[in-house]
Amino acid sequence: MTEPHDPVTFDIIQNALEAVADEMFVAQRKTSMSAIIYEVLDLSTSVLDKDGQIAASGAGIPAFIGVLDKAIAGIFKKFKPEDIRPGDLFASNDPYFGGVTHLNDMVLAAPVFHDGKLIAWVANIAHWNDVGGNVPGSMSSDATEIFQEGIRIPAVKLFEEGRANQAVFDILYVNTRLPDFLRGDLWAGIAGLRIGERRILELVVKYGAATFEAAVADFMAFGARRARAALKRIPAGTYTFEEEQDTGAIHKVVLTITDEEFIVDLRDNPAQKGSSNSSREGTEIAVQLAFKSFTDPEAPGNGGFFQPLKVVTKPGTIFHVEAPGALGYYSEVEIRLFDMLLRALSSHFPGVVPAGNFASICGTVVGGPHPVTGRHYTIVEPQVGGWGAWEGCDGNSGQFSGFHGETFNCPAEIAEARYGLSVDQAMLNAEPGGEGQWRGGKGIDVHYRVLADNNFLSVGYTRTRIPPWGVAGGLDGSVNYVEVRRTDGTRERLSFATNVVVNTGDVIRVVTGNGGGFGDPKLRAPEAVAEDIKNGYLTEERAQAVHR
Repeated sequence: MTEPHDPVTFDIIQNALEAVADEMFVAQRKTSMSAIIYEVLDLSTSVLDKDGQIAASGAGIPAFIGVLDKAIAGIFKKFKPEDIRPGDLFASNDPYFGGVTHLNDMVLAAPVFHDGKLIAWVANIAHWNDVGGNVPGSMSSDATEIFQEGIRIPAVKLFEEGRANQAVFDILYVNTRLPDFLRGDLWAGIAGLRIGERRILELVVKYGAATFEAAVADFMAFGARRARAALKRIPAGTYTFEEEQDTGAIHKVVLTITDEEFIVDLRDNPAQKGSSNSSREGTEIAVQLAFKSFTDPEAPGNGGFFQPLKVVTKPGTIFHVEAPGALGYYSEVEIRLFDMLLRALSSHFPGVVPAGNFASICGTVVGGPHPVTGRHYTIVEPQVGGWGAWEGCDGNSGQFSGFHGETFNCPAEIAEARYGLSVDQAMLNAEPGGEGQWRGGKGIDVHYRVLADNNFLSVGYTRTRIPPWGVAGGLDGSVNYVEVRRTDGTRERLSFATNVVVNTGDVIRVVTGNGGGFGDPKLRAPEAVAEDIKNGYLTEERAQAVHR
C-alpha cells in the first residue's frame, strides 16, 4: 500500500490531474458542433477538489478556468450537501447563480463520488452561439436587463442520480435559434465530464482515496507557498492608478501589497450601465489573471495560489453588477480591468510589463439566412490583434490577448464552409502605429463579404479611441474598429452596435489594433525598418517621419 505522504506519488497524481483536465478538453473540443468551440477553443475544463477549489485545469481561456470554482460555490449555495448525489450533473449560465460571465457561457459540473463519499468535481464551460434573448447571438449592447439576454439556467440538475431531467433539456432546445448546434455542444460538454469522472476514479482505485485527497491538498499548499514567496519579492506599499476609457469614464485601482496579501480596491469606479458590466466573481477572475501574470507565471494556477489575493468592490458598479443588470459584454469590462492592472503595475515596476496591446475581445457576431440553404446561421468570433513590444523584442502579431489565452481565430475556410460569408481578405493591419526601437505587433484587417440579404451584425469593441500605450519613447499603437462598406459606396464605422442590417455584397471590415512600441523609433535597426517596408507594415513616408 502506498504511503499517504509519499512525495513521488503526490507528484504523479498531481500531473495526472492535469492530464485528466486536458483529456476532458480534447473530448469536448472534438465532439462539439460549433466552430467557436472546436476551432476558436472558447471553452475550458477543470478538476476541482471536493470543496470546489481548482486542483488542475486544461487548455483554453484562462478567464474561463477561474469561473469553474465559483460556479461550484454557486451550487453549494443552492444545494445542501445531502442533496448532491452520485450521478448528478449540474448546469448554470446565470451570473447571479454561479454562472459568473454571461448567458452564452454554459457551465456544466458533476460531483465525483467514491464509495459514497464526495472526493472531487469535474467541470467545464463553453460559449454557445445562441441562447435566445432579444437578438440573434444573445449579445446586445442595447440590453439593460439580464432578462433581455436569453434563457437563464440558475444552477439546476440536468441529471439527477444518473437520470436525465428532460424538462431542462427541452427548455434549452426551444430557447435558441440554433437548436441542433446547442444540442451538439451540450452533449459534447457532458461527454467531457464523463471522461473526467472516469479518469479520476481510476486514479482513486489505483492509489487509494486517502492518498488522492492528500495529493490534492498538498498541491493546493504548494500553490499557496509559491504565491507568498512571490509576494515577499515585491516591494510592499500602496500604489494607485487611473485610466481613461473610450467612453471618457475613468477607471481607478488602489493596490496594496504586503508580505501576506495582494489587495485590489476597485470601489471608486463608475456605476453599472447597459450590458457592459461584470459580476463580482468575474472581476475577481480578471484580478487573478493579472496577479498571477505579475507574481509567478510558472506556478500552478490552483485554488491555493490565489489565497493571498483580496479583491474589494462596491455593489452597483461596473465591477460588481447587481440584479437585474445585463452582462452581455462583461468581457470588455474584465479585459479593460486586466489591462489596467498590468499598466498600473508597469508604471510602478518598470520593465516588468511590455507596451500596451490591442486588449479587446472584439466580439463580432454575424448571422442571418444562409445564402444556399436558407437556414439561420450565426457566427460568433473574438478577434486577434497586436501585442506590445518589449525591450529587445518586437510585439507578437495576430494573437489573442493574454486575457483570452490559448485560443485561435476561426480559419477562413471554416467561415466560408459553415457560414454564409465570403472572406475576401485576411491580412495584418498595415495602418501606422506602434513604431519604436522595437515595434508593436500588428493587428488584422479582415474583410467578410455578405452573401444574402437581411443578415445582421453585432459588435462589441473597446480600445476604439484610446490606443495601446508605447513605452520608453515608443509610439502608441492603433485602435480597434469595424467598418461596414455598403454596395452604394457609403461606410459606417462601429465599436458597439447591435443588429446592424447587412445585405448581399456589403463588406464587414474588421480592423484590430497594433500594439505599442518600445524605445525611440529612430534607434530601430535600418535592416529592421527595411524589412517592415518590404512586408507592408510601414510605408516609405511613415518610415521617413518616425525612423529617420
